[in-house]
Amino acid sequence: MGVFEAIVVFFCSWWLIFLPILSAGTRSQHEGGAVLPGTERAAPEKIVWLPKLLIPTIGAAGVTFLVWLTLYFGWLEFMIPRG
Repeated sequence: MGVFEAIVVFFCSWWLIFLPILSAGTRSQHEGGAVLPGTERAAPEKIVWLPKLLIPTIGAAGVTFLVWLTLYFGWLEFMIPRG
């Protein structure tokens, strides 16, 4: 796997991990009890960005490493038809 392919795998896996984590652990203004005038009741009260950026980065690095490891050692070559 070349550098470009590694960047593509990292980028795609980062977004696939980031999007589900984005809403995890956030409280809405309605749940907090203080809805600001002119905002949606479901708008988040406060977003903590550091864990929401670190978790996908570490996860995407792991996924990229596993894809590289799989390709480097040829663990899936048995699936390629020979003939």
